[in-house]
Amino acid sequence: MVERFLLICAGGAVGTGLRYLTAGLAARWLGPDFPYGTLIVNVVGSFLIGLIQQIGLTTLLIPDTMRLFLTVGIMGGLTTYSSFSYETLRLVEVGAWGQAWINVLVTTALCLAVCFLGIALGRLLVGARV
Repeated sequence: MVERFLLICAGGAVGTGLRYLTAGLAARWLGPDFPYGTLIVNVVGSFLIGLIQQIGLTTLLIPDTMRLFLTVGIMGGLTTYSSFSYETLRLVEVGAWGQAWINVLVTTALCLAVCFLGIALGRLLVGARV
């Protein structure tokens, strides 16, 4: 129990570090007017959690402790709906209603779609039906 807890905490540290780096790079490369970094980490994280969970829960390829490290730890630290919510409301506060709605719709649709794709890829890789 303590070992799993510490692994999850370590994974969370890795995930939050990756989120910080992604947000900074996205702002530098794509501009600061839209929360691209948060969108990127939520989409990537949604895909990876679907893939990892599918493989980890249906095969012995990913041990349970590693699956928890990757999903609860790293993906939990990487993805962030709290930042998504805050950044969306900040867009509303400055009157950027269009960008706020685009952020809500694109983030939700992409994250659900890539999570499904991650699950489908996981099933394909382990030979299960979608």
